[in-house]
Amino acid sequence: MPFMLGAGLFVWQNWFWNRLIWSRLVLELFDCSLTMHTFTTQTFKMNYSIGDKHLTKCHRLSWFPKVFFFTALMHVAFLQVAILQSELLSQDSVDPNSNNFRPFVDDSDADYWLTNMLGYHKLNSQELAWATGLTREEIGKRYTKFRKGADLKVAYPRDRLLLLPYPGGRHPRIGFLDGALRPQRETKISVFLPWDPKNSYVVVDVPEAIWSNLGLTYLAHTHIPTVFDKQKKRIQQMEWDRSKSGELYLKRVLPNKIEFTSRVTSHKNHVRMSMTLSNGTDANLTDLRVQNCVMLKAAKDFNQQTNDNKRFIGPYVVCHNSSKNKWILTAWKPVHRPWANPPCPCLHSDPKFPDCAPGEMQKLEGWLSFYEGQDIDGEVKRIEKLKWWDQTPK
Repeated sequence: MPFMLGAGLFVWQNWFWNRLIWSRLVLELFDCSLTMHTFTTQTFKMNYSIGDKHLTKCHRLSWFPKVFFFTALMHVAFLQVAILQSELLSQDSVDPNSNNFRPFVDDSDADYWLTNMLGYHKLNSQELAWATGLTREEIGKRYTKFRKGADLKVAYPRDRLLLLPYPGGRHPRIGFLDGALRPQRETKISVFLPWDPKNSYVVVDVPEAIWSNLGLTYLAHTHIPTVFDKQKKRIQQMEWDRSKSGELYLKRVLPNKIEFTSRVTSHKNHVRMSMTLSNGTDANLTDLRVQNCVMLKAAKDFNQQTNDNKRFIGPYVVCHNSSKNKWILTAWKPVHRPWANPPCPCLHSDPKFPDCAPGEMQKLEGWLSFYEGQDIDGEVKRIEKLKWWDQTPK
């Protein structure tokens, strides 16, 4: 009889530890924070210490109460992991990405986006579901078919920085998520860091928002209602035009016939950006402020939620790593407001279009680059001498 119960306990323990390992994998799957890992670890240490404390009493008991006692301890520990896991699932169920997916158009579209999502951005299965709207089973079938064909043909260009449309599914911010619900991917690009292209990238929103004398005229996520939200006019989802190698282009016409374009071109050591705004209304447009955001969540060693690692040099907003030997620089001209938002964290060199009369078009120019070295002021002076804002991006 003791042998049978002992064998049963052994099987139960195997089941328990398998469930525990599975729970830990779930925590990883949902990108659980270090705090949660620490909490779980401390939970088990606490339970083990309770067991150690009672060992002197327990060793006098018969084998059956011992089994019952330690089984109860492990059951409590498992329940604590399950509760923590349940809290994570409930948090994910209200994630700002939810219900914001883009289905594949066809097999060719699926191959492109799966390479983008899995090969370059390394989305996990939940993020992939958020980005595509597919179920776990559908993702498994599609991935199996995809692996037989495209097989994640990832390539990193040598003559320019890697520039890709941001696929969605993973929120590009760390914090202040309630200020960016349902982020739309058609204004967002990923630029991969030249010293770590396989693991680090910034997400640039071009534009995040456009303001005018009419009010908030465009917003690339859900937060403050735009003038068209108030009019119950829906803004159509779009995608970047990626027909030219190393370039992404977007043209959007708003319901009142204001048209804006965004063009992003990759080069060897920098990215050039430009925007145009055309006034198709019958009235002057004024106070045309633009928010263009460089989000640092996926840029390793640059994503601390502080402004202590950032500097503001004229229109240039720069961020350094912990060793202060690598830098990310961005600027727009004509600039209106250079700033940074620690909770996100992100960089802003927000420009402003000149006033635009009916039938006219105005233009903005932007810059993003990466620098290795200590002399960031000298690097900014070097970039300024290029007069990049007077040159048409090629």
